[in-house]
Amino acid sequence: MYLQEEKKRFLAIAANLIILVFQARSFGYVWSNYYDSPYFFRGDYVVIWLYLIFVYLLTKSFNGYKISYMRIGYLCVSHAIASILGGCVAYAFICMALNEYESIIPILALVGVQILFVTLWIIIVRVVQSYVYPPRQMVVIYGNYPPDDFLAKLNRKSDRYDIRELLNYEEGYKKICQNISDYEGVILYDLPSEERNSIIKYCYKNSLRTYVVPKITDIVMRESEELYLVDTPLFLARNQGLHLDQRVVKRIMDIAVAIAGIIVLSPIMLITAICIKVYDGGPVLYKQTRFTRDKKTFTIYKFRSMRVNAENTGAQLANKADGRITPVGRVIRRTHIDETMQLFNVLKGDMSIVGPRPERPEIFEKYSETIPEFEFRLKVKAGITGYAQVQGKYNTTPIDKLKLDLLYIERYSFLLDIKLMLLTLRIIFSKDSTEGIESGQTTALKKEEA
Repeated sequence: MYLQEEKKRFLAIAANLIILVFQARSFGYVWSNYYDSPYFFRGDYVVIWLYLIFVYLLTKSFNGYKISYMRIGYLCVSHAIASILGGCVAYAFICMALNEYESIIPILALVGVQILFVTLWIIIVRVVQSYVYPPRQMVVIYGNYPPDDFLAKLNRKSDRYDIRELLNYEEGYKKICQNISDYEGVILYDLPSEERNSIIKYCYKNSLRTYVVPKITDIVMRESEELYLVDTPLFLARNQGLHLDQRVVKRIMDIAVAIAGIIVLSPIMLITAICIKVYDGGPVLYKQTRFTRDKKTFTIYKFRSMRVNAENTGAQLANKADGRITPVGRVIRRTHIDETMQLFNVLKGDMSIVGPRPERPEIFEKYSETIPEFEFRLKVKAGITGYAQVQGKYNTTPIDKLKLDLLYIERYSFLLDIKLMLLTLRIIFSKDSTEGIESGQTTALKKEEA
């Protein structure tokens, strides 16, 4: 099994290297044949390497090199965005290096060819992988609550995971150990700490791949600081959100990005406002009260995507085929244009560019009744985008949103904010990110699961 995993890993590395080689060769061809390079031979190689490094870092930030794990559509969009941004930067560099405006057609052709090649190559690699390496046979061990929602998500990944058996921890440690040895991976879902620790130790001893759905405390401790005050290892969890210096840096970046965003997006915002007004004559903006850091309230601005008086019966989440959403609203929700007005909230200091999405007070209180830890999200300012938006969906359950937001809070860094802003470009093209909740879908879970 170990040898098979190494072969699969080698195949993924080789596939990604071929992509990088093609990108380098194709850019080198365009640079050498369509633009009058002012550099000598070695200088041309430096330019090619700089281009390749830039595209590599962009693609890596989008998780585009996880060719064995991510969805084909996800991988293709990630590479496409990296190629487009790489082409933009390359063209700007060419114009500056040659000190004149050059034709952009070769760069456009380069980007198009790269996107076509990478898309076809990813499809070929995944088809080969599906034949050579069938889905991993897995067993799920669960605790007091059946993992129905979780299994429904895994079943959508049937090309990678084949769930063969469900075991409840109450069946006993010995029986569990006997059964899991026959599988390629073990998933631990909501187990009591003592039983979970015993199974993890067994899996570690026997080199069994283990997937663990984390609890809230797992996330807090995972990002804690290592201390060696004595010869006993210590983990320090500061549990205070962001430091003052981090807040200052974050605020400076928020202002800069918000101003730039408003300038660039102002034509789109103007067209959106006109379309909303022309459609039904109602107000262009929709205002709501939301919570931000330390449970402070503020008024959030959004382009109106629903009919006027859509919530006369009270606050409710949007669901699939929601009749309250207007035709214009469907477009701006799908492309996230309705959120662009929140750049003004960022300028005012109500929100940050990156952070947990702000919840309405009534919905927040409803979630907090069953998940008291939901208030942990309020240790930082609310944001336009964040982990829960990039990695989750609109209909992601509250407990999963909480875990994703806590991962962001505990991992915060300036570079992480930049990465999440870049990843936000990808979700604009993702239908799943705006998917409404299903009828009857669980939107709040019991405290014990947290």
